[in-house]
Amino acid sequence: MPTSHRIRVVDAFTDRPFAGNPAGVLLLDAFPGHTWLQNVATELNHAETAFAHPLPEGGDADWALRWFTPATEVDLCGHATLAMAHVLHSTGAASGPIRFATRSGVLTATSHADGALTLDFPTAPLTEIGVPAGIAEDLGAEPLRAYDTGPHCGDLLIELADEKTVRALTPDHKALVRHSKRGIIATALAEDPSLGYDFVSRSFFPRVGIDEDPVTGSAHTALAPFWAERLGRTKLTGLQASARTGLVHTELQGDRTLLTGRAVTVIEGELLA
Repeated sequence: MPTSHRIRVVDAFTDRPFAGNPAGVLLLDAFPGHTWLQNVATELNHAETAFAHPLPEGGDADWALRWFTPATEVDLCGHATLAMAHVLHSTGAASGPIRFATRSGVLTATSHADGALTLDFPTAPLTEIGVPAGIAEDLGAEPLRAYDTGPHCGDLLIELADEKTVRALTPDHKALVRHSKRGIIATALAEDPSLGYDFVSRSFFPRVGIDEDPVTGSAHTALAPFWAERLGRTKLTGLQASARTGLVHTELQGDRTLLTGRAVTVIEGELLA
């Protein structure tokens, strides 16, 4: 391994700096040990840091990709995948569709002439469950319905009464860890669709070291089928109403969900470790 690595911080699901969701991005020749990868992600302290290395030609994927929060490795991450695809295209390291080999299978990122990127992710299978005891108190609002989002996301999807309720949430993050494998997605219908989005959401992942994630691509693999069924459309736009905010354009295609957004590189430098 070389003694230094090029490292970037990319804001994903936004077209301007200091919005969307920041992700660390490192291109490597091969993956070093798990401890080093986790230490880098902990040092950066962003929701996720993405690591990738090229794979031999002729296989099912072009790059191997892994994601780490400040606390652990995760199975699926949308915004860090978008950030990685942005770096690969903007630096000339890749062109055309990029196939990533990940814990969640092969994921594809496609660039568009206008600079947007589309991710092809597995659709989260939704199973309605009873509203868990104590979730209203821990979240800070009374759920209308609750859904399990399957093994890849591992989240609890909660429908709330309206957009104002989602925006006003002040959850007990420590208490939320008892309700799901990864986190809680709170969502409601947009109050005014003329503003350019169909639904709102916020995502809380204290179990993996992230109290509130600014913009969560993987959560939209559950939000897309949830709202497509209710609104009768397969193409929808979600606003994640965190402090940074971000837009995710979704298209439901059966067992696959397309997630489209933009990304901006805000920091580039050397990791001397």
